[in-house]
Amino acid sequence: MTTATTVKTEYEAIIGLETHCQLSTNTKIFSNSSTAFGADPNTNIDPVCMGLPGVLPVLNEKVLEYAVKAGLALNCQIARYSKFDRKQYFYPDLPKNYQISQYDLPIAEHGWLEIELVDADGNPSRKRIGITRLHMEEDAGKLVHAGSDRLSGSSYSLVDYNRAGIPLVEIVSEPDLRSGLEAAEYAEELRRIVRYLGVSDGNMQEGSLRCDVNISVRPVGREEFGTKVEIKNMNSFSAIQRAIDYEIERQIAAIEAGDRIIQETRLWEEGAQRTSSMRVKEGSSDYRYFPEPDLAPIEVTNEQLEHWRSELPELPAQKRHHYESELGLSAYDARVLTEDRSIAEYFETAIASGANPKAAANWITQDIAAHLNKQKLSISEIALTPTNLADIITRIETGKISNAQAKEKLPDLLSGISPEKAFAGQELIADPSVLEPIVDEVIAANPKELEKYRNGNTNLKGFFVGQVLKKTGKRADPKLTNELVEKKLNA
Repeated sequence: MTTATTVKTEYEAIIGLETHCQLSTNTKIFSNSSTAFGADPNTNIDPVCMGLPGVLPVLNEKVLEYAVKAGLALNCQIARYSKFDRKQYFYPDLPKNYQISQYDLPIAEHGWLEIELVDADGNPSRKRIGITRLHMEEDAGKLVHAGSDRLSGSSYSLVDYNRAGIPLVEIVSEPDLRSGLEAAEYAEELRRIVRYLGVSDGNMQEGSLRCDVNISVRPVGREEFGTKVEIKNMNSFSAIQRAIDYEIERQIAAIEAGDRIIQETRLWEEGAQRTSSMRVKEGSSDYRYFPEPDLAPIEVTNEQLEHWRSELPELPAQKRHHYESELGLSAYDARVLTEDRSIAEYFETAIASGANPKAAANWITQDIAAHLNKQKLSISEIALTPTNLADIITRIETGKISNAQAKEKLPDLLSGISPEKAFAGQELIADPSVLEPIVDEVIAANPKELEKYRNGNTNLKGFFVGQVLKKTGKRADPKLTNELVEKKLNA
């Protein structure tokens, strides 16, 4: 008798991200209104961004520069000839009833970025994620619905046009992502890159970086994609990961139950930790694109391209490779140090000033980072210079001061006191002829502890070491003190 066994189907997710990134220009993409965040509603507006009759847009040259630099950093092919197009749709937050964007000739295509995931054992794994395209466009305004966070259920709606005309680049990935973790890391790496370039602050809370996820599932081994679902309303990297992980499970459960996945847009509900249907999207919208007649085509010259390329900094992935392979740092340390360009530059200045790379990494990622987090500061706001950090590390390694002394004085050092002043008269006592009499004195003064030690309580060695350090104002060399105490106790 044979029993049939049911083979459980394995599924894989196919994920792509569409990321809107606000460019850090002072003025809007086609007009001179300010892009400052937090202004009173409808104060950063002008006839161009409001679409009034008889006005003409003029491209902000900084927008083109920032878009090209972002494209270069993402290893894209930069179009020497591109153009703007009108994307037609009708909604109250779009004053002109069309958006100026790029359609068939974007500024950049066919790129990639590298993500790095670190496992529980600290081992890094790297993966390239394709970039389909990067194009420039203007943002729409913002609708505020009274009584609800969406149109449905609200009693009335207000519109703030301050965001209308804000310059954006939209970055579309290839469907190369397979998990929520990969997608969150992709979005984080994208933010690191634009911040390193200085083209965007990448602040998700202010809407400077917005990600929409396209996700489907299919049985492992099948080439055909499943039905795509779009997820919106994710304002953090952890929310991106959790929304994707939830949606993968939801779609697999629906398929296993025999239900049909429909093409739709869903919202991530942070409070309920689930996605919910926003609108059904059976087919792609007909935006009736056509070339923008009020803007001339864009031509990027060889001179412009090479000039902008020469201004690119070393990017996070390059720094991680350098720190791990050449400086011997762990993947974790390399990741923390390259999270922010100012931290990486601080670290590099410290080692250029003579600091041991691993020691500098430890100080920056642990003690200094704890201070920055507690005080809500950036590393550029502390008074401890990277050169002085190198001085401190050198003093420790040459035996002039102990690690404990340096940590004790760290608050003073962070406030701007120089190592020379902080450690004046604090040099370690590393002369055995000076320390031996002190060790003898401590042992003689504690006969009961000596007896307990010699009866087997060897943990009391730490007590005697501590007493020596106390008598010397923590100036006794810890290593030498341990050696002398152990020698005397066992005599």
